[in-house]
Amino acid sequence: MKTIYQWAEIPEFQNEQEEAEFWNQHELDAKLMVGSIHEPDSKESTTITLRFDPRMLSRIKRMARSRYLNYQSMMKQWLSERLEEEARRSGSSE
Repeated sequence: MKTIYQWAEIPEFQNEQEEAEFWNQHELDAKLMVGSIHEPDSKESTTITLRFDPRMLSRIKRMARSRYLNYQSMMKQWLSERLEEEARRSGSSE
């Protein structure tokens, strides 16, 4: 089994079958996994104000309740996931 030491070593997959075959032959290095865990520093939290359409906010709150989450935490999770996605697309690791 080949160990992956950098995220850049993971290719773009054409389909799930190709991805499954890749992961059957490869594994992530433990240091890479540990380094990818985001642990926010609560001391560095900044309060911001966003304006939402009331209907959109209601939908978000309902969705969060159905997942037993605080709606603000869910929105932060969404933003974090999107930032990671954008960083992967652009090849940066900001």
